Amino acid sequence: MERRSFLAGLCMVVPSLSFAAPRLQFSSIDGGQIDFDAWQGRPVLVVNTASRCAFTKQYDALQALYDRYRARGLVVLAVPSQDFRQELGDNAAVKEFCELNFNLDMPMTEITSVKGPQAHPFYAWVRQETGFVPEWNFNKVLIDPDGAVAATWRSRVRPLSGEITKKIEAMLPA
Repeated sequence: MERRSFLAGLCMVVPSLSFAAPRLQFSSIDGGQIDFDAWQGRPVLVVNTASRCAFTKQYDALQALYDRYRARGLVVLAVPSQDFRQELGDNAAVKEFCELNFNLDMPMTEITSVKGPQAHPFYAWVRQETGFVPEWNFNKVLIDPDGAVAATWRSRVRPLSGEITKKIEAMLPA
């Protein structure tokens, strides 16, 4: 299958979805929109998260990964999801939980669907491009600086594993 750039070809990739603009946006947990266009030319690690999961402790490693590489351009985007019934009841509770327990300052979306017919367009695009669908919380999708899916990982792969950091380092300036 030909790889298509997510940023450049979303409307072509998912024509049945309607967007206000031909770019991808998530609703931010802080209010407003998170616009992928702002990250063009940078690697982005997108992780579906949940507050009441055995993998929730990965938030610490995600923040450490973000802290280690953000000055060189890495973006880590947390996408809280209730698809696996382990997220708190509302966005305010998720935000407070993450700030108090993990001191997160990485970008975070509102509670968002990541699978099935209600999946956010990002996850629909990843599924179409790669066949990858989150099977549980803390699945990871790495988008390269050109906007293509570079790699995907399941929950058990830790954010600071060599498997992930080597891919990221290869995309960052020295």
